[in-house]
Amino acid sequence: MILESEFVDLNTPTGIMRTYVHRPKSTSKFPAILFYSEIFQQTGPIERAAKILASHGFVVLVPEVFHELNEIGTVLNYDDAGRDKGNADKSEKDVQSYDTDNQAMIDWINTQKWSNGHIGAMGFCIGGHLAFRAALNPSVKATACFYATDLHTNTIPNKPGQHSMERLSDIQGELLMIWGKQDNHVPTENRTNIHQQLLDTSIKFSWHEFNAQHAFMRDEGERYDAELAAICYQLTFSLFNRTLKS
Repeated sequence: MILESEFVDLNTPTGIMRTYVHRPKSTSKFPAILFYSEIFQQTGPIERAAKILASHGFVVLVPEVFHELNEIGTVLNYDDAGRDKGNADKSEKDVQSYDTDNQAMIDWINTQKWSNGHIGAMGFCIGGHLAFRAALNPSVKATACFYATDLHTNTIPNKPGQHSMERLSDIQGELLMIWGKQDNHVPTENRTNIHQQLLDTSIKFSWHEFNAQHAFMRDEGERYDAELAAICYQLTFSLFNRTLKS
């Protein structure tokens, strides 16, 4: 499938949010995926992952998750300086701002001729948490969360009652939760706690743990596991094809 890429600058209550759009070059209608990056924003691995999704018949939106705190177009490096800046941004941005970011993208999608009216979400690392956060919006019908960080912590600023795990009753769509057993960002005890909290709800979800480290989907660096990445993409396509294309 031939793709085309562009960007759109969306107005949000906290400022302009540049959002990269990767989609099939076609006059057909497609579902949209809100795709949330790691703390580094749209790096090469994130752009390539977005295009993999798009090539399977989805319009993929990649927002600059820390748009309030950086110049438009900022991409952080996978090094100590980039990690420190990204973690500082994560600790500064209020979690409710992600909700208004999500709504800005959803509102824009609903005006596009290519939209079939169905929306999903997906993300890696902090983006896995932000995808989970997007699932709180009733417009999001299916969500794939990869090694979602900070679901078990209060690292992201939030008001009382607004932590993502305190709002499970708002989730109406289906969840796909994927983890690495050797991920030191979300240790076994914390994964078990998150799993149990989901089991205590009526949310439809699937849960997968693999022998992998944090960021095993990132196609550069020593933690990348190409075989597991292929398996996880297939799990994701199965979810999105079933829930967003029917």
